[in-house]
Amino acid sequence: MSFEVFEKLEAKVQQAIDTITLLQMEIDELKDKNSALVQELDNAKSGTESLVRENEQLKQEQQTWQEKLRGLLGKMEEV
Repeated sequence: MSFEVFEKLEAKVQQAIDTITLLQMEIDELKDKNSALVQELDNAKSGTESLVRENEQLKQEQQTWQEKLRGLLGKMEEV
């Protein structure tokens, strides 16, 4: 009878080892996916920051042109 108990115990231990191995593989895959997503997020942040800077520059250029236009319109009104 004790031999059967040991066989059952061995089967359960082997099943636990298999489950742990599969879970470790899944953890490794998730770590890889996480790293890829972190890199993608960093790239997106960098792109966003670049677009924000460009937007600010364009706003400044627009304001400069508006001021020039107002100046020209003011000169035209004087004439």
